[in-house]
Amino acid sequence: MDWFPLWNSLRIAAIATVVIFFLGILAAHWIAKLPRVLKGILDVVLTLPMVLPPTVVGYLLILLLGPKRPIGAFFLNTFGIKLVMTWWSAIFATVVVGFPLMYRTVRGAFEAFDKDLAYAGRTLGLSNSYVFWHIQMPACRQGIVAGTVLAFARALGEYGATSMIAGYTPGRTATIATTVYQYWRTDNDAMALRWTLINIAISAVVLLAVNLLERNPKKTSKRRKGAA
Repeated sequence: MDWFPLWNSLRIAAIATVVIFFLGILAAHWIAKLPRVLKGILDVVLTLPMVLPPTVVGYLLILLLGPKRPIGAFFLNTFGIKLVMTWWSAIFATVVVGFPLMYRTVRGAFEAFDKDLAYAGRTLGLSNSYVFWHIQMPACRQGIVAGTVLAFARALGEYGATSMIAGYTPGRTATIATTVYQYWRTDNDAMALRWTLINIAISAVVLLAVNLLERNPKKTSKRRKGAA
């Protein structure tokens, strides 16, 4: 059995999740402070990939990154780098479709954050960056963890946009999702089911690990009261 689709899917999802993690936190932190109208406009733009069909997202990426398009042609002619039909082309697709999940989840956590904690930190002479990383981020960790897990799961199972911008080449661009489709298309239901079960197992393990690592807020508060 060729395990390349598993390895390729995991590395694509891992790299995409790292990118989404920082972009999502940055966007959520910045946009949460904007006026309501501007925030609404940016929300529509940033979360649009979440409601668009994945094939439409893939088509738009091809229009943007294709070898005959300005960006794609620039990288191809200047650096000899082709932005489509490679294994890492799927990273573009997974970042675009996974970003809205991270952004919306983290922004909701930031908006629910008790601003009095930040004000108290500043009155003690703490910098804005210290307040953000050492007070706000820990307080919002559950939303951040949830958004990260959702982004990873979405990246791991992405098919539509990935198949359009990266295609399916065994041993080069194949992912679990595209492999399932190819086996189904060729009437190899046994292999299609096997890869489906592998994907389900990985997703279940990730979600279980997060549930085990997350601390219950009520239990945490009880421990603190007991210690006091």
